[in-house]
Amino acid sequence: MATLSAVLGTVLTGCGTDTPSKSSGSHATQAPKHTQSAAPPPSPSAKPAPVENRPPTMAPSRPGLTPVFKRARNTTDKVVALTFDADMTADEGPRAAAGEHFDNPELIALLRRLEVPATVFMTGRWADEYPAQARSIGTDPLFEIANHSYSHYAFTSPCYGLPVLDKADMRADVERAFTAIRKTGALHVVPYFRFPGGCYNDAALRTLAPENVTAVQWDVVSGDAFATDADAVAKQVLAGVKPGSLVVMHCTRSAAPVTAEAVSQVVPELRKHGYRFVKVSELMGH
Repeated sequence: MATLSAVLGTVLTGCGTDTPSKSSGSHATQAPKHTQSAAPPPSPSAKPAPVENRPPTMAPSRPGLTPVFKRARNTTDKVVALTFDADMTADEGPRAAAGEHFDNPELIALLRRLEVPATVFMTGRWADEYPAQARSIGTDPLFEIANHSYSHYAFTSPCYGLPVLDKADMRADVERAFTAIRKTGALHVVPYFRFPGGCYNDAALRTLAPENVTAVQWDVVSGDAFATDADAVAKQVLAGVKPGSLVVMHCTRSAAPVTAEAVSQVVPELRKHGYRFVKVSELMGH
């Protein structure tokens, strides 16, 4: 168990570090409007953008390669996207069965109370383990679900000790994840993909090009993986955010236990400085 925990620690740390390697679908559908629970009225900038029946924005790419999006670079608008990786590797079922929590319902409830739009990058294995939560997230117009692979295995090596997929299995892994997510009844599923650990190269981008997804990275690392100091996580996010930023965090209770507490500090502080929270699909349009 000590070995497993050490490996998982490096893996999730990889999800929240600068991209370690070289330069490095489904359409959203309208669902019933989310019913706000009792909470102090948010500022007008907290209101999520209306849900529209239109294809999500995609990033430009070089011919034959999956496009990569890291942040909105050509904007002075104070917009920021919070993204949360719902990680679970294909072989972690026994740990979940033994009581380990790879979900974080407290975090999702907090985002709803604060009316913070967010994009959840979900592994197919997580969706299989928590189908009711995946459906709840994916039918709430406050959120959108993107693909984080099925197995959370790496698409290039080295990548924080993750098992590595064969090139022949990469597309099938991505397709399996979309299938698992849609099977839960999630509606707001966008054609975006986050490489496990953030690890990729041109070979992986070329292999996934026929899937017609945009690979989404980040420019702000929260450092929430296995963190125990919420203040430090919040401070790191606040120090890194600038107009157009994209923040990587986690929606995994056992591996990122202070994320909700950190978000509760980050959101009001950024709003105080005039920032508006958006989903990746909106940020990509800036």
